[in-house]
Amino acid sequence: MHEEIFLPATYAAGVPYATFAELRAASPVAWVDEPAVGPWPAGPGYWAVFRHADVKHVLRSPDLFSSNLGATQIRDPDTPEDLAFVRAMMLNQDPPDHSRLRRIVAAAFTPRAVRALEDTINERARTLVASALGEDTDFVELAADLPVWTLAHIMGVPDSDRRLLYDWASRVIGYQDPDYAGLSTADAAATSPMAREAMKHRPSETVRPDGRPINPRSYTALADMFAYAHALAAEKRSRPSGDIMSRMLEGGLTTQEFENMFFLFAVAGNETLRNGIPGGLLTLLEHPAELARLRADPSLLPSAVEEMLRYWPPVMDFRRTATTPLALGGQNIAAGDKVVVYHASANRDETVFPSPDRFDVARTPNDHVSFGFGPHFCLGAHLARTQMRAVFRELLPHDATLTGAPVRLASNFQNGLKHLPVHLTPTP
Repeated sequence: MHEEIFLPATYAAGVPYATFAELRAASPVAWVDEPAVGPWPAGPGYWAVFRHADVKHVLRSPDLFSSNLGATQIRDPDTPEDLAFVRAMMLNQDPPDHSRLRRIVAAAFTPRAVRALEDTINERARTLVASALGEDTDFVELAADLPVWTLAHIMGVPDSDRRLLYDWASRVIGYQDPDYAGLSTADAAATSPMAREAMKHRPSETVRPDGRPINPRSYTALADMFAYAHALAAEKRSRPSGDIMSRMLEGGLTTQEFENMFFLFAVAGNETLRNGIPGGLLTLLEHPAELARLRADPSLLPSAVEEMLRYWPPVMDFRRTATTPLALGGQNIAAGDKVVVYHASANRDETVFPSPDRFDVARTPNDHVSFGFGPHFCLGAHLARTQMRAVFRELLPHDATLTGAPVRLASNFQNGLKHLPVHLTPTP
């Protein structure tokens, strides 16, 4: 039932907001089948949650809806070893283990810590936009530079190696789309010696001996990333600094916890903005009256960024696992059932957002769930907002014109664009 909201191809054509609206009204918690997709085998199915209040209830109740039992992706890990590996990640843990790991890294993302980076971020955004003025550019590629550069700065990754963060994220978040699954854009010759050594560990095989694809989130598929993580850790141990990697090593993380924290930062740390910034620009271009309103009153930029995040949620869903038999939205859910919350649907809930399909740069209040809710609320939300404001502050004085059709990512998880061809005309 309702398998169309599971299929990645659905999202390549656009987020099915009309279907979500119908389901919110008729079946706010509904069973969704998981058919096979290409080489990926069929799954057992899951309960999908569409209403804002129910989504929040699931996200704030880890005692009932666990991140740890089956991890947080719709697809089940392929093997018990894969499950054990991803369960060690902070994203896939429940309190109190989650709380302990979060405390170790939280200091790097406080408003005070982000303010210390703000001038640097603003300057980087200014340089990026200036480099594209008067040119035809793929804004997806342009926008991806800022979060990757910022992450490399926070993590203490050498500038020569930061493109590796982009490639690893592409392989993980875009595995359902062949254009992203095999991306390798880093210039090996220009990277550090430890990066070149780590890249030798990139697996050459993408399928297991039984013919099934290797899970892109598995340790095997990311052997090069973890080889790099350990090399970077050795560097930080010998020459510690104030970056987040040094803090993690000083915080008493186990080897497995460190590996998974590096994974989380390298991938989750840039995917939100890699999707959100191009999605925000496309939304503005598709709503010229709201773009003109924002240009006329730049003080609306903070609320406009929140509305971009609501209207174009970078992450569309997250999975939990029921810990006990329970009822939700009129459905009886068994212990062990997968429960998937749809942020993209919750952000258009008409009981919370008046005229939810209208893009309004001054919308307030704006209780979107694009950064999640509850104990797993996005640790980097403040940093993400700062980077979005920096980019759009630089873009607003100039004209951006589409020069071709936007191309969406085929993914049932990431609300992404692969290409957004634009011409940026400088203000006279």
